[in-house]
Amino acid sequence: MEIRALGQDDFETSLELTKYAFQLDFNEKDKEILRARFTKEQTWGIFDEVRLSAQLAIVPFETYINGTRVAIGGVTRVSTWPELRRQGLISKLILHSLKTMKENGQSLSFLVPFSFGFYRKYGWETYTEYKQYVLETAQFPPRVETNGYVERRDGDIELLSRVYEVYAARYNGTLVRPLDWWKSPIFQRKKGHAAVYFREDGTPAGYALYEIRKQSEHLKAKQFRVQRELLVHEFVFLDEDARWGLWSYLSNHDSMVERAVVTAPVDDALPFFLPDPRIQQEVLPYFMARIVDVQQFIEQYVFSATGESLKLAIRLTDKYAPWNDGLWELTINGEGRASISSLNENDTVSDRTAIRCDIQTLSALLLGYKRPEELHRIGRIGGVEEVLAQWEAIIPRRTTYMLDFF
Repeated sequence: MEIRALGQDDFETSLELTKYAFQLDFNEKDKEILRARFTKEQTWGIFDEVRLSAQLAIVPFETYINGTRVAIGGVTRVSTWPELRRQGLISKLILHSLKTMKENGQSLSFLVPFSFGFYRKYGWETYTEYKQYVLETAQFPPRVETNGYVERRDGDIELLSRVYEVYAARYNGTLVRPLDWWKSPIFQRKKGHAAVYFREDGTPAGYALYEIRKQSEHLKAKQFRVQRELLVHEFVFLDEDARWGLWSYLSNHDSMVERAVVTAPVDDALPFFLPDPRIQQEVLPYFMARIVDVQQFIEQYVFSATGESLKLAIRLTDKYAPWNDGLWELTINGEGRASISSLNENDTVSDRTAIRCDIQTLSALLLGYKRPEELHRIGRIGGVEEVLAQWEAIIPRRTTYMLDFF
């Protein structure tokens, strides 16, 4: 067995495995888009002599963490042929990918799991969820007069990107979107229209990506009802005027649709504003994250500024990235910037100054998905009360969100 990077000559072979593993089909246009993307990705394969047995791709991205851009490796297209499964091939590729991402300076990794349990054992952990609302037209928010106005600006990537990046920087775990990412895959997956809210002075302050589609609903044997629904892929607003200006615009589709399906972050408060808040809503776990290189990530991380310097320690367990495993000391200055150094087990660090956790827990903690007190309560972090209180004070409170897919 040989692990090597795939080149352009391997594209068709890689595509065949992707098609089979994920039960996909691609037309010629799709193939050209995928071929162009293939050159930007780092795809690794395991070969048995000349045959591609399994593959994994690492896509280079940046994400926002506490308002700072951090390089990440997006793990995708993890696949193998069915007759070769359960032979440890994917495990070998995952371990190889962790070393590769560390060498690439990608201190974090994101992925969409086929199984949360499978990736947890390799150190990834859930880091974000999203809400999905279903509103009948009678439940739409009341129309509100605002000082701004809405225009349909389909395909205006630069305009949409300006609004998105301001919005995305408010969350942890959102992607920094290159302009070509909008063309493919965003506009490929999120078909339809773009409505942009402009303030009175003409500055953009929000947008909605949406489509109107027909959905067949099964009633009983041989009977179906076709429903028209407003599917809102992205609802992005920078202020309250933009929120209500966009909702007033969407509500004007009430004669065209029977319901709306809307995706929103978990901190979205729409039901609170509705005359009848008893709408259908669901919270769905989405992406997983993993700290690849704890030293590099901590030194990029911006803690809350306390005005005082602070020393803390972590006894960290990481079975699959041994460079993270062990005892670490953090020195955090008054502005929230940290340095971190590895300690020997013989170094004198009192257990009263250290927390104890695995890499999955630390990833969820530092991304803001879970707070120290909760993780301690459910047995995922060990430490004394005073130290946990210090961690509560220095980790910024940020909601995690992801609007993309890869």
